[in-house]
Amino acid sequence: METLNVDLGDRSYPIYIGSGLLDRPELLTDHIAGQSAALVSNTTVGPLYAERVARHLTGLKSTEILLPDGERYKTLEVLQQVFTGLLETRMDRGTTLIALGGGVVGDMTGFAAACYQRGVDFIQVPTTLLAMVDSSVGGKTGVNHPLGKNMIGAFYQPQCVIIDTDTLDTLDDRQLAAGIAEVIKYGIILDADFFAWLEANMTKLIARDKPALAYAIRRSCEIKADIVAADEKEKGQRALLNLGHTFGHAIETATGYGTWLHGEAVAAGMVLAAEMAQRLGWVQEEEVGRIRTLIASAGLPLTPPEGMTSARFRELMAVDKKVVGGALRLVLPQAIGKAVVTADFPAAALTETLNAATQ
Repeated sequence: METLNVDLGDRSYPIYIGSGLLDRPELLTDHIAGQSAALVSNTTVGPLYAERVARHLTGLKSTEILLPDGERYKTLEVLQQVFTGLLETRMDRGTTLIALGGGVVGDMTGFAAACYQRGVDFIQVPTTLLAMVDSSVGGKTGVNHPLGKNMIGAFYQPQCVIIDTDTLDTLDDRQLAAGIAEVIKYGIILDADFFAWLEANMTKLIARDKPALAYAIRRSCEIKADIVAADEKEKGQRALLNLGHTFGHAIETATGYGTWLHGEAVAAGMVLAAEMAQRLGWVQEEEVGRIRTLIASAGLPLTPPEGMTSARFRELMAVDKKVVGGALRLVLPQAIGKAVVTADFPAAALTETLNAATQ
């Protein structure tokens, strides 16, 4: 097991990464301060792993809450199921919520923890690659709205993150690839050497080589932990983590949440960001080619879905969380390993990029 730390002063917490961690009760119980706990999972992950986690809660007042599986259920309406489960079992302010699942479960459980009785503890136990390398770390929680993804939520940090890499054994290939999209993101925005490592090792990652996956997870978490420690509430550098997301969220909202997986939409969004940066003269054609090739080698899409128009992109991007004072800010690469958040770009460059991608 390796342990990383997210340094946030009195809200700092560890990220445990390793094999067989679901069978180490102390990793869980050491971070439960009260006498009660609620395990929140979904109808896919729960039957696989809930019993192994729940057995560590012996001696505590506990309950299990199973949510329907899928991005389309990441709503305020479904969130009520968590609150109902907590209230029916009379969970108090000393309870700890445990999020066992992918990004949807983690985001919803964290948001429920932030709201329930004005804030209770929670623990992240991610079971998808995307959740392991991205959504479980950093305290972003929330739900979707029909008009925009993740527009309702809170920054709320967990007590710890427990990443058992063995749970990837039951992850389907499409979900694995979606997680790899977020791994690629880290190389593009901050670590050219990691990007080169991914180029050399993508075949191993797709084949689920455990040492390769463990390294990719650790390096991704290291980068994110450092960024979150420096900018917890996304006032500056943390926005770099949204490379491809403004385009990608528009795709997810337009197609209906869950039609395209989050990582698939981000992959196409990263290509759009790279192509726009090339139009601005910030990156060379060769670098855009490397980005496209790496994304394609993971089995991820390079273009938006058919029927997605430039006008629809613009409509949905106008309500993105990175719009400030009416100005759209985008994360754009300046080179592999370097990116910026900027609203200082010619409108024509965005128009040309969207038009070319949606023709």
